[in-house]
Amino acid sequence: MKIKEQELIAEARNALKNSYSIYSNFKVGAAVQLKDGSIISGTNIENASYGLSNCAERTTLFTAYSKGYRKEDIVAFVVLSPADHLVSPCGACRQVMSELMRPNTPVYMVYGKDKIEKTTVKDLLPFSFRKEDLNV
Repeated sequence: MKIKEQELIAEARNALKNSYSIYSNFKVGAAVQLKDGSIISGTNIENASYGLSNCAERTTLFTAYSKGYRKEDIVAFVVLSPADHLVSPCGACRQVMSELMRPNTPVYMVYGKDKIEKTTVKDLLPFSFRKEDLNV
């Protein structure tokens, strides 16, 4: 399936408008393209108790899973920040991405004026903790 890179970026950028980042003022948007052509986007939601905040990446993936999609349905993922420097997913998001997406799923990190760094889920977290690790 052809990746709708520009549409994904536009949806992630649009998600920034709904960011609830009143403590950090650090807005992030994300979007996932699904094999049926759908795009789901999300943004970061903060809380005064910082540990209860949710990043845009997890918001997006949790929404997709809540709608019944699974890792085999995910074609590509975009995470976007208006920062002038590269912003990559945090460690918690990388771990969630490694479980909820296939290892070779393309991940586009967009920053500044449409600068793009492309990678894969596997390259973001090469030694992820997996369900198989629970069988000790």
